[in-house]
Amino acid sequence: MKIWRYLGIFLMLVLLSGCVDDGSYKVGMTVPSLHTKTLKDVGGDLSRITSYRYPDKRMYEYSLDEALAKEQVMVLAFATPGHCTQCDKHLQMLKGIMDKYGDEVLILHMDQYQNPEAFNALVVIGDPWTYIVDGKKTIRLKRAGRMLYNEVDAVLAALLKEEKAAG
Repeated sequence: MKIWRYLGIFLMLVLLSGCVDDGSYKVGMTVPSLHTKTLKDVGGDLSRITSYRYPDKRMYEYSLDEALAKEQVMVLAFATPGHCTQCDKHLQMLKGIMDKYGDEVLILHMDQYQNPEAFNALVVIGDPWTYIVDGKKTIRLKRAGRMLYNEVDAVLAALLKEEKAAG
């Protein structure tokens, strides 16, 4: 009988833990502006900005504060492929998104080893995490785990359409 009581207490704690605010940034909140490392900051040495084996320079052109100042739709990818296979696949998918949207959408990759201040500022724990941000710096999507191309594409297409209509 004791085991059932302990199991019940454990389950109640697990369920209630979802009610606690973890302090992280949520949908509807404004992304904080902060300087994050860029390719320029590390003298063009990609190994000093990412643990990704196949990095794309476009993901490291802008610091977060510079990207926010452009007032464009943006994807923030918090991923540390040096210890996360799903992160590697997620970043591969985002390259395809970059190819489709070009300059319409900014994509920034934040690596926990190389840009820990970004993880700390947005209270990101673990990875991968994806934030899609509108031109007004508001988080429109926050998702844990690897996303699929069609998921990201659908959100970006709708958001760009909305922003063009608002004009």
